[in-house]
Amino acid sequence: MEIVTPSATPAPVARRQATLVSRFWAWEGSGVLVALIVLTGALALAADNFLSGYNMSVVMRQAAFVGLVALGQTLVLLVGGIDLSVGAAAGLSSIVGAIALSQWGIHPWLIIPFTMAFGFALGAINGVFVAGLRLNPFIVTLATWEIFAGLTLVITKGYPIRPLGEAFQVFGKGEIWGVPLPVVIFLVTALVLIWMLTQTRLGRNIFAVGGNRDAAILAGIRARWVEFFAFGMAGMLSALAGILFASRMDAAQPSVGEGWLMGAITAAILGGTSLRGGQGSIIGTVLGAILLAVLANGTVLMNVSGFWQRVIVGCVVLVAVLVDLLRRRG
Repeated sequence: MEIVTPSATPAPVARRQATLVSRFWAWEGSGVLVALIVLTGALALAADNFLSGYNMSVVMRQAAFVGLVALGQTLVLLVGGIDLSVGAAAGLSSIVGAIALSQWGIHPWLIIPFTMAFGFALGAINGVFVAGLRLNPFIVTLATWEIFAGLTLVITKGYPIRPLGEAFQVFGKGEIWGVPLPVVIFLVTALVLIWMLTQTRLGRNIFAVGGNRDAAILAGIRARWVEFFAFGMAGMLSALAGILFASRMDAAQPSVGEGWLMGAITAAILGGTSLRGGQGSIIGTVLGAILLAVLANGTVLMNVSGFWQRVIVGCVVLVAVLVDLLRRRG
């Protein structure tokens, strides 16, 4: 009589499961996805109204503004740079866009592309100094941060520009099938960047330049133009976030973008983008932006002081940098 010994899990199935798990953890955004699921579950249990439709709309709208800036920052980090001026670029661009709308008479539907073009020009300034003159991106963008922020105050003298008109408010307050328009723009932008980085030569060049710039040049890649493009895109997406926020508030505030730099860098790093370049994920950055928005919203629902919110975000940044270091060593 043949005796069959039962096996809890056949060996091929076990190996397949182990492979799937290892692939998941090898993905740059695995950590932030797990953290997002755990945090969302905890807040859902702690706050009854956390998962309400209105609150989810608030969370996603908050994630969209910082997320757009983070997408541009991701491109810069991928080529091995960093842009500290994105917040100031968002503020200056929104002010110029508001002036173009209220004083120059540009049609409201043209303000978005106009502001994005202006933002690309601001980013291009960084690109000229970093890619063209090979200056340190940290020093260059630190300087342009002060320049852009100073110009914003010079132009506005510290006062907001308002009102911007009902026709323009649709970009910040409108919805498509119940989804806030800024969220739709954020997600569409992320999809376009995913396609660009994975399906185009430019995307492959971005990873190549960040991974090994000298090798990329030897391979015939025009590294300076790739870096220039990345900084230009960072400025353009920051401007888009700034003008959408102005549309939402029906006012262009000189202080717009002041707190977006930390959030943008944190979202990108949490999503698996390396500070050394050549490694990163747009999906991870999107998840990182959502995680930060959920964290900020959760502290409000739990009545945590706004002062402690900054402490928490700072701790998250340190953890993100530590995770990036451990990933690179591993």
